[in-house]
Amino acid sequence: MFTDSTPYFSVQHDFSAYLSPWPKEQALPTEHELRAMLPIGLLLINEVKTLESDCLLQLRHLDDEAKTVVDYLKLQSRKIDLVLQYVLEREQHEGEKYRGAYFGGSGIRIISDTQLVENEQFKITLHIRDELVALLCFVTVTVSEPLDPDDNRASGQYISSLEFTQILETDVEQLVKASLSVQLKQLKLRKQAKSSS
Repeated sequence: MFTDSTPYFSVQHDFSAYLSPWPKEQALPTEHELRAMLPIGLLLINEVKTLESDCLLQLRHLDDEAKTVVDYLKLQSRKIDLVLQYVLEREQHEGEKYRGAYFGGSGIRIISDTQLVENEQFKITLHIRDELVALLCFVTVTVSEPLDPDDNRASGQYISSLEFTQILETDVEQLVKASLSVQLKQLKLRKQAKSSS
């Protein structure tokens, strides 16, 4: 179970977050309890991702002639991930849905119509569709402020920073890999935009 406060960089990217308040007087779950809380869909996608990463790690040691096989297996894996993600998105989610704006290995930032209370705890389900990430963890609100304090029209929206307080280490690894992947895609898009102008 990851409970370290090591700061990781976060990347701007849209995603969905479902928040359910967690009573302050109630202890956060242990690693075993958190795993037991995972719905079947999340268990499946996490198991598939673990198997995939182990397999692809072994395949990297094959020679160049095996590249076609590796590419084919990656394609098959992607198809399975997409089907699982589709199934997860169709499931009923516990909690209120929020629009995610930033994510990383330490926490997330979400946009809401109401201000969240600092130090309030939530059980949260994250879905980062483009990166095929779906996970369950616990967060604490560290900051909640107007989205654009300089806007005289007062949009009425707030951006809140949520720090992970209980999250599985494998989920932190997923988030870090996903944030690096998003950053790489953003850098490629910037490079293409510069070369076309």
